[in-house]
Amino acid sequence: MGTLISASPDETVAIGVAWGRTVTAGSVIGLHGELGAGKTQLVKGLALGLGSTARVHSPTFALINEYAGGRLPLFHLDLYRLETPAQIRSAGLDDYFFRPDGVTVVEWFERTLFQRPETEGRLPSGGRLREVWIEIVSETQRRLTYEDSGG
Repeated sequence: MGTLISASPDETVAIGVAWGRTVTAGSVIGLHGELGAGKTQLVKGLALGLGSTARVHSPTFALINEYAGGRLPLFHLDLYRLETPAQIRSAGLDDYFFRPDGVTVVEWFERTLFQRPETEGRLPSGGRLREVWIEIVSETQRRLTYEDSGG
């Protein structure tokens, strides 16, 4: 488990850029954090680190945004409006957790089926999972705690 401190939205983007430069195809990044914690800022950095020039914004009302143009496609899901794994399945989002051709980032990851004890936080496909908890420390400061599991 690792911990990083960000003192500004730009620093959160920079953390995402660094992660985006090294993330591998088939990876899922699950984000936890309250509204305004900086989840979308981190995704903006991931897109930049992947080489995408797309304008990244929260997909709260669309549920998913896809960004191409980088070394890997980026699939950005926001589960804020979905409360159960069954709702995620019925929305047709399950497939995004098993996309070996790209990177999937999930805001409100705690709502997925991967939080059940029987999955032990692993992706059934054997892909790499990074869970990130973003905590608001102050108006500008965030603590990012992350843990990697899987392939």
